[in-house]
Amino acid sequence: MERRDFVRTALGAGAALVVVSPALRASAAPVAMTVYKSPLRGCCGEWVKHVQAAGFTVRVVAVDDVAEVNRTAGVPDALEGCHTALVGAYVISGHVPADLVQKMLAEKPKFTGLAVPGMPQGSPGMEQGQARQHYDVVSFDRSGKTSVYARR
Repeated sequence: MERRDFVRTALGAGAALVVVSPALRASAAPVAMTVYKSPLRGCCGEWVKHVQAAGFTVRVVAVDDVAEVNRTAGVPDALEGCHTALVGAYVISGHVPADLVQKMLAEKPKFTGLAVPGMPQGSPGMEQGQARQHYDVVSFDRSGKTSVYARR
């Protein structure tokens, strides 16, 4: 086999792996998540659709007071979002992007969870309307220590 044919064959095999790779990832068992949210907030429902599209299996629990869920889950007051999710051993508060939840689950960091305080425009579930805002995704632990996990 000439070098040119070998390279073409090798590149073709690599391309096949790229095409197959997403299918292999899609065959992994979905990760279960429970989301506590007010039945009155549409943005929370949009965030649920966002994480479902990323492959999470979501159980929604309607609650009148998400703040109570946040207190029980250990979310610092300053980081409270309009909905709270429990996934694996972690807490997610607010409009955290699904790819960062997946990253956190893969890395298994030693913190309690992630939060996007407030409802920044352009975050998952808040894409409608005004111009996109930049925002921080913040990690937190039970002692209240926080750190910027990602900037969006």
